[in-house]
Amino acid sequence: MKYSLIALALAATLAGCSSNATRDRLQIQDPTVLQTGFSATQSQAAGAVTPQWIDTYGGIKGGALLDAVQGRLQALGERKNNYFGDKAQCWLNAASAERYSHDNWGFVQEALVQADRLTAALETGQGLSVDNPELRTASVIRPDLWKQILQAKTSPLFPQCQEAQRLTACSEVEMIHAGHEAWTRNFEKSQLLVDGVEKGLPGISAALAACTPPPTAHDDAVIPPKMTLQADATFKFDRGDLGGMLPTGKAKLDQLIRDLKQVDDVTAIRIDGYTDRLGSDSYNRQLSSKRAETVKRYLQNGGVTTPISARGRGKDNPVVECHDANRQALIDCLAANRRVELEFVRSDAQKPVQKAKPQQEPNERAQ
Repeated sequence: MKYSLIALALAATLAGCSSNATRDRLQIQDPTVLQTGFSATQSQAAGAVTPQWIDTYGGIKGGALLDAVQGRLQALGERKNNYFGDKAQCWLNAASAERYSHDNWGFVQEALVQADRLTAALETGQGLSVDNPELRTASVIRPDLWKQILQAKTSPLFPQCQEAQRLTACSEVEMIHAGHEAWTRNFEKSQLLVDGVEKGLPGISAALAACTPPPTAHDDAVIPPKMTLQADATFKFDRGDLGGMLPTGKAKLDQLIRDLKQVDDVTAIRIDGYTDRLGSDSYNRQLSSKRAETVKRYLQNGGVTTPISARGRGKDNPVVECHDANRQALIDCLAANRRVELEFVRSDAQKPVQKAKPQQEPNERAQ
């Protein structure tokens, strides 16, 4: 019996040493998390609940809000396929995991509010921010990993690389989730989450590398007779200015600029903006014109010297007809009508310049 007690005491000592070692590996930045026993505080700095926190999170019913936000996020369709939509989904996943584990520290509510805010910003096209929140129930850990994540996030390739955006958004949420586990002194679970993030960092680098545009030779540049930019993937909701242009839209126009600079048979570009039938005729005409003009200025600012005309066509020339009774379903159905079309005019007189490769002339004339 005496031997058993000694063995148990030794095991407890070793477990404590292991826990301390894991805690140290996390490089916890919050000194209050490192306090134990009578030295531990219950102050606001240590994460004590404040009236403001209760006002924001106190009345949240986790299950109801989780289902509601998940439904709204799914209803966004392609508009959620970006950094912000992926981050909202990862916040929902984190909230669901902690709710399943019966976490009662407040992290579930905080994660759901983050998902709700991002979803609302995607719905309106306003208030989108790449900044991460400071949560009451999460401590900052592993600043070295945060630095690597920030490097990926600030890469010039990041805005056009959806896979890198997804991996980065989820890595950020998982680091905050791990910070929550550290805040609750569950260092082992925190370390498991950190291990997953660290293991996935090379994947972000690989995704960015895959998005690197290959060098384009002169003969490889292909300008189609017509190009269509879907408005929902080019501009934020209800926006038509340069500040409201989405990363995916900029990436497509950047590629077009590179291609236009490598061909010499495009003599003019005509840009037409279109909207769906919802809203007044005057508003739709104004919005479609604004988007067409913004695309024109973007090309010119990128160095395109070809003459460009731009006009707004409002709800003219719809490509789909929709009659859904549900408004959101109707908006989704009409997405194809919200677009910007670019038509490229070519001059036959300039085509002999391409005679360096005679075998390609029939294809070029067919264009």
